[in-house]
Amino acid sequence: MKKIFLLLLVILGVSCKNESKKEVSKETIAKVEKENFPIELGKVFDAHGGIKEWRKMKTLSFNKEEEVHTSDLHSREIVINSPKYSLGFDGKEIWSLEEVKGSLKRDASFYYNLYFYFYAMPFVLADNGITYQKVDDFVFEGIKYPGYKISYKANVGTSPDDNYIVYYNAKTYQMEWLAYTVTFRSKAPVDNYKMIRYNSWENVSGFILPKQITWYAKDKNNEFVATSKIVDFELPLISQAKLANSFFQKLKK
Repeated sequence: MKKIFLLLLVILGVSCKNESKKEVSKETIAKVEKENFPIELGKVFDAHGGIKEWRKMKTLSFNKEEEVHTSDLHSREIVINSPKYSLGFDGKEIWSLEEVKGSLKRDASFYYNLYFYFYAMPFVLADNGITYQKVDDFVFEGIKYPGYKISYKANVGTSPDDNYIVYYNAKTYQMEWLAYTVTFRSKAPVDNYKMIRYNSWENVSGFILPKQITWYAKDKNNEFVATSKIVDFELPLISQAKLANSFFQKLKK
């Protein structure tokens, strides 16, 4: 709880205000052309607040049920705090701590940044070490969603064989769907994609970030339908304030 209180003090100490979404400008597109990602993805980033503005931010936090997820957007240090357990990455190693024995029923190495990636979409798709490939449109209920496949160079992250496909609205460029693979345990490329619909967004200090995501799966007719797996994100905070490195370290019991 001390870490959660400290986070609030630091974030509230920096002036943050909601801003309306900015339209894509010629200057921004010119900047995107110098980046490694395709111009179309640059427009997706702009629809969500802009990659240039995003890179000024240092701290991101959100709640998922009883968990408070806090990340350093530059070092990618992360801590997840809940009443029963905590886990994270302190810049050197992944750690976990149980306040209630047997309460952490997740592999910390797999879980510590899982929802950070889901929540920080689409901006994490501009990370270093990424390659991009245009893919066929995803068609759902008669609507076509253009997409790009994102893959990682060797030795980038804990699961470099993971692939993502981001699908966006062809008119607004807002992200709509995410297809992804999981290779953490197999340590080998797979073709079995899981599908998430980003069905609700909110303005957080000028950035359009997810409020709710829903997993979809194919039914007996080979059509995608919503599953019961739904995740709500609450109490979002994003700031240019940087937290001390000690914030992400394992607490001593």
